[in-house]
Amino acid sequence: MSSTLTPPKPDIRLQPQTASQPVASSLFSDFIQETLALTKRLFIQLQRRPSTLIAGIIQPLMWLVLFGALFQNAPQGLFGNSLSYGQFLGAGVIVFTAFAGALNAGLPVMFDREFGFLNRLLVAPLASRFSIVAASAIYIIALSFIQTAVIVTASALLGAGLPNILGLSAIALIVFLLVVGVTALSLGLTFALPGHVELIAVIFVTNLPLLFASTALAPLSFMPKWLQIVATLNPLSYAIESIRYLYLNSDWGLGSVVMQAPWGAVTFGAALLVLIGFDALVLLAIQPLLRRRFA
Repeated sequence: MSSTLTPPKPDIRLQPQTASQPVASSLFSDFIQETLALTKRLFIQLQRRPSTLIAGIIQPLMWLVLFGALFQNAPQGLFGNSLSYGQFLGAGVIVFTAFAGALNAGLPVMFDREFGFLNRLLVAPLASRFSIVAASAIYIIALSFIQTAVIVTASALLGAGLPNILGLSAIALIVFLLVVGVTALSLGLTFALPGHVELIAVIFVTNLPLLFASTALAPLSFMPKWLQIVATLNPLSYAIESIRYLYLNSDWGLGSVVMQAPWGAVTFGAALLVLIGFDALVLLAIQPLLRRRFA
């Protein structure tokens, strides 16, 4: 008598799906890990070729010494009562050094793109390709803070004084806001322009006009009317005047007037809002470029 053995049916039960939260957490941790690794790569490159950082420190020091000496005999009262040109120049050197460094932020990415390393990153199994942009931003922000610390120290040794701890924190915030926007703009240009020659050309064309069309080298009242209007449309002027006010006034607040624009007084809080608005505008403008490149 034959009998057929029927295998027991598997016990199929729906398991509760609780993996979404761990997956999201894992993606975020992978993004942080990738960003740190790419940032470390940039600092290794800097360690192997420190000339970039050295030049970025020496140049603003030369500005402080040479321009301070050049205008040492300027008429009294041109830059304010009992204010030397060295004290006046310090804020402009801080801002313009941070601006110039951030404007060059796209060059390492552009060279990676031309040498093929960027394409390797784009086909790699990254959790997010935006870690490439985040790493460049962190690298430039760190360099800007190093340069700012050196300039503040040198200015203090040259007699420009030193803000208190709260003032130094506000300077760091202003530099951060400026660097974020300009770095994003530089990275956007990196993916919009065909090569490093065009990017360097844009950097050279942009640097000096924005310097002279700001309050870095001369007060707003010293300029002709049309240049005053141009300077007050320049985000650098808001950063410069805010830092300059912090140097000259230990007692300050968001309502403190830092600049007299042709259309009215600009407070410290309004200057910060201008920088935040500049960052938001640039970040929104480069989103299509980044999506098209990283898609």
